[in-house]
Amino acid sequence: MNWLKKFMFGRYGGDQLSVFLLILSIVLTVVSRLASNSVIMFISYIPLFLGFYRIFSRNIQKRSMENYKFVILTSPIYSKYKKILNRIKNSKTHKYYKCINCKNTLRVPKGKGKILITCPKCKEKFTKKT
Repeated sequence: MNWLKKFMFGRYGGDQLSVFLLILSIVLTVVSRLASNSVIMFISYIPLFLGFYRIFSRNIQKRSMENYKFVILTSPIYSKYKKILNRIKNSKTHKYYKCINCKNTLRVPKGKGKILITCPKCKEKFTKKT
């Protein structure tokens, strides 16, 4: 294991973009095997080589900037995924409504009957059953 530490010393290593490229390569490989398509199989090697190139690269500054741009690009998708996950996780204890006026999402506790909901953003009041 010491030889691996020595080999990786001064190299960039793995990050979100490298992992994404490796997973993309695996998905493309599986799709090409199911479709029996050699073109897709050839294309699946491109992200694989790019991922390994990034992991073993010594240009740490450039790889960090590439990963930063990738994270900025994917952050809206990731935040929507986290919102949906939280909503599913809290579905037993809370109910979600949209404000009539500003369309802001509001979370209220379940099992309280009819309650008056006040939007904290626009101060609109409306009654809903929880």
